[in-house]
Amino acid sequence: MTKVAVVYFSGYGHTKVIAETFANEIQAVLVEVDQQGEIADENWQTLNDAQAIVFGVPTYMGAAPWQFKKFADATSKLWVTREWQDKVFAGFTNSASLNGDKQLTLYQLQTLASQHGGIWVSLGLLPANTKQATRNDINNLGGSVGLLIQTPADASTDEIPTGDLDTAKIFAQRVLNITEKFYD
Repeated sequence: MTKVAVVYFSGYGHTKVIAETFANEIQAVLVEVDQQGEIADENWQTLNDAQAIVFGVPTYMGAAPWQFKKFADATSKLWVTREWQDKVFAGFTNSASLNGDKQLTLYQLQTLASQHGGIWVSLGLLPANTKQATRNDINNLGGSVGLLIQTPADASTDEIPTGDLDTAKIFAQRVLNITEKFYD
């Protein structure tokens, strides 16, 4: 059985790098939502078999992009049968602005998990909020509901702040540890 699956949409490649960073840390399986808002047929079974599902999306205009919403709507067939009941869920989002209304996107992901009867994992880290804090610090954006990442609009995919990627790795370990507590 797949322990953790990361299902994500990436418009410009930044969210894909974050999903890969998260997944590589704990050997999670990646499931990509394509530009048409769909996943491969075999990936539905991957998600059904997973003990934990992590949602990853960019924040566009204060919400997840329509491609992820299309995927989320397609999960209603699983909602009816309670296929994902009691799975562990978590989420992350990326936007160009430090705030960018990312919290609203995390609430959207958390609500989707809750509709499926899931158990949501928070970030579980104190924020780096002192005068000495830098963008290289862990949880420098001060997330709590999930992982917040900021990539400047003109940054390439290899310019995601290291503090955010390091936070992704720590969050991946937390999700895995909590999943193991529930299932082992």
